[in-house]
Amino acid sequence: MPTSLVVARARRFATVLAACALTLIVAGCASKGPPREIVTGPAPDSFRVTFTTSRGPFVVQVVRAWAPQGADRFFQLVQSGFFDEDRFFRVVPGFVAQFGLNDKPAINDAWDAKRIPDDSVRQTNARGTLVFATEGPQTRSHQLFINLADNARLDPLGFAPIGRVVSGMAAVDSLYNGYGDEPDQHLIQTLGNSYLARMFPKLDYIKTATLDPGAAR
Repeated sequence: MPTSLVVARARRFATVLAACALTLIVAGCASKGPPREIVTGPAPDSFRVTFTTSRGPFVVQVVRAWAPQGADRFFQLVQSGFFDEDRFFRVVPGFVAQFGLNDKPAINDAWDAKRIPDDSVRQTNARGTLVFATEGPQTRSHQLFINLADNARLDPLGFAPIGRVVSGMAAVDSLYNGYGDEPDQHLIQTLGNSYLARMFPKLDYIKTATLDPGAAR
């Protein structure tokens, strides 16, 4: 086969791979249903998201001025359907309820490849606030937690709240917390819900996370 033809085919293959990677990031969990239209760019100044969970619904209100980078990423994740069927895999009584690991490893990897810059901490980590989890500077991607108590000690560590629960906090408080820190995040990241269903069957989960009407511009 002529060298020029080999090169041309290789370039076409690389283009297809790049397009697939972009589709994973933009379309999110398209395998869970039809691809959702995603509004790119800055999120609205304020928007609400309804989480329908195995314990009942709760609503969070995000204020972009609190943490612009985090608000924009959360807006995109919700639009993509990223959180649908995700487990609350780390619920520590009197501390946090953490979520944001998708059932599909490729989806997690795609968002991990697009980590977001840090936001300054403009609001304290009060009970009910929604916050991106981090592993250190410049590592926020798709994991979040809800503060179950006033955790001001997290403020100097760079955990920047993006919003707060405005209704349904009782549902958040009732999430199953018997496993604490036991679930292995690396195994969740790579094996998905099959690992959690087998080893931690009592975990509560998000059925859907949807933007309230008028949020998407």
